[in-house]
Amino acid sequence: MDQFKKGLKFTSLFVLLMSSLSAFSQQKVSYINLLNRQNHWVDSVYKKLSHKQRVAQLFFVRAHTDRGQAFEDSVGNVIKDQQIGGLVFFQGGPVRQLDLINKYQKLARVPLLVAMDGEWGVGMRLDSTISYPYQMTLGAIQDNTLIYKMGQFVAYDFKRLGMQINLAPDMDVNNNPGNPVINYRSFGDNKYNVSAKGIAYMRGMQDGGLLTTAKHFPGHGDTNVDSHLDLPLLPFSRARLDTLEEYPFRQAIKAGISGVMIAHMDIPVLDSTKNLPSTLSRPIVTGTLKDSLGFKGLVMSDAMEMKAVVKYFPEGEADLRAFIAGNDIIELSEDSKRAIDIIKKAVRQKKITKQEFEAKVKKVLAAKYWAGLNHYHEASPEHLVEDLNRESAKSLVQQLTDASVTLLKGDASTVQLNPIAKTAIVSIGVSKPTLFQNEIAQWYLNNDTFIVGKGTPADDLLELLEKLRHYDQVIVSINDTRTRPASKLDYSNGVKIFIAQLAAYPHSVVCVFANPYTLAGLPGIENSGALIAGYQMSDEMQRSAVKVINRVINPKGKLPVRVSTILPYGTGVILK
Repeated sequence: MDQFKKGLKFTSLFVLLMSSLSAFSQQKVSYINLLNRQNHWVDSVYKKLSHKQRVAQLFFVRAHTDRGQAFEDSVGNVIKDQQIGGLVFFQGGPVRQLDLINKYQKLARVPLLVAMDGEWGVGMRLDSTISYPYQMTLGAIQDNTLIYKMGQFVAYDFKRLGMQINLAPDMDVNNNPGNPVINYRSFGDNKYNVSAKGIAYMRGMQDGGLLTTAKHFPGHGDTNVDSHLDLPLLPFSRARLDTLEEYPFRQAIKAGISGVMIAHMDIPVLDSTKNLPSTLSRPIVTGTLKDSLGFKGLVMSDAMEMKAVVKYFPEGEADLRAFIAGNDIIELSEDSKRAIDIIKKAVRQKKITKQEFEAKVKKVLAAKYWAGLNHYHEASPEHLVEDLNRESAKSLVQQLTDASVTLLKGDASTVQLNPIAKTAIVSIGVSKPTLFQNEIAQWYLNNDTFIVGKGTPADDLLELLEKLRHYDQVIVSINDTRTRPASKLDYSNGVKIFIAQLAAYPHSVVCVFANPYTLAGLPGIENSGALIAGYQMSDEMQRSAVKVINRVINPKGKLPVRVSTILPYGTGVILK
């Protein structure tokens, strides 16, 4: 009976979620359209704010639940003393965060807009919650309705926690395999696919009542410098930027995205000022994004504490320049109190017009109105972890990985091996058996399993190769256990050579649970009988690969990036 009640609870929750999302999408005017209407709540709040409080509405500060009481109290003091516009939450736990949001909202005279980076859902920042697949993984999916559905589920999770803005989707075209900061966070290197996937995700979230933010304008995909550490250079022509980097943003703007985040990049063709980040450039923020592309929504700076900005513009100058450039929200200033005072003075000195300043503040207030903060209600802690880990969400994650797993080489006979033959199941890059090994072993009963570490000594590898020659068939998984799956595996050269030798064995199936760009660094892997791209080492992806090998599902994914001449964008075999 208890199990029945629990199942009924989740079913009821899902029905309620879907019906509320459907009602929202039918009845709610878009945020962009709302800006064109007279709004009495916005006007009333604006009139009641002092000049300093109006400036403060443009500032969002950093919040955590994993940095202790002193840090939490310091953020509370900033809210109470400065009456800022919003918060951006980072690492922590869901229950602690919900409680802290409720506490912080009590300190604000105008309810706070609460944001978080959730490119793959709230699990990107919070423990004890579900992570949806990385955007690179989603880039392989051919059915964008699944990504729309994910957007709806992410919107539910954010709102359940008392948040109103997702700083996603990432709409950078990642055409630089060595990109150290975007990479797997992008939907891929094809501008049309990035646009379609980003818009599907955005629409799902916005139809679910969540404000969204396309990033990082005008495009951070072809850089080799992490803007957290220094200022990247984008040395391309105006024509190149128009046709490639800006394309997904242009399409998202046409589709009605509510927000755009500006990147910190040096772009000489758009603004020749030496060492000037795009975030601080009026020709880029106002001239290109607002005037040329016609974007009317919320313009948010990337984090103003990043080295790309403060290295060249210290002591609050960056905040002032970002404000004058056209940003509506200044995110994570090094010192919000100092910045508010500087900008307050600049407004009085008419460094921007009164009309432009008023429009900025009212855009932020209109976002609060659209998100329902004009009738603010506390988020409920009851059943929070259960709700965020509901069965319907877990099922969707599996659906997404099933739809993304990609057969790069093989046919029905080379993918599904002989279930009674002597089988070696080898996992590489790990220190203990993987879920993939355990699951595949249930189908190939005459098996032995082997583990190869990232730096296994050459003599041990030679010994294992000799041993594996006595097996009829070999099933191999290549695994990246790092939190941030980079373009190159952190394996020794000896292990990479071992992989090539293993792939050349007759009757070999190789599954790569890693960033797809890693395939370029594994020459010889294409000689395997069957080659499967799994994109990331999640439990769901490992299960998806097992399903493909055993013909439980037909692989439908397509490679979202160009890996090499033999593995171009769009590679993907559909089995008959």
